[in-house]
Amino acid sequence: MSLSVLLVEDNVMNQELARDLLEASGHRVRIVENADGFRHYLREGGATDIILMDVLLPGTDGVTLVRELRSSRFLPGVPVIAVTAQALTGDSERFLSSGFDAVITKPIDTRTFVSMVERYAASRTDKQSEHGANPDRR
Repeated sequence: MSLSVLLVEDNVMNQELARDLLEASGHRVRIVENADGFRHYLREGGATDIILMDVLLPGTDGVTLVRELRSSRFLPGVPVIAVTAQALTGDSERFLSSGFDAVITKPIDTRTFVSMVERYAASRTDKQSEHGANPDRR
């Protein structure tokens, strides 16, 4: 199954690594670099299967953005995965309680990254199927 992935990441090296890994597995990746780009994507009606979001973005951080997304009408049910170097005790719990569905720590493990993204996206599809929703909104 080919996924449509929205990557919200300001670091070019991280963008390239995630994009290369995902595209090599047949997934489509759209990159936005900051909160303004993310908000524009939503306003333009962008659709995606999963969002990978850096927590430490310039300006508005990922925690604020995921809270905005969860309280909006945009992309209901789309999993949002925090991608972060913040791995101290309690950080994952804080991100999950903020509205993220899961956490992937940086540096990303190139051996498991794609399978983790696919698993999180599949869990969304499984939940939608249970409720009769159509996961293919493209």
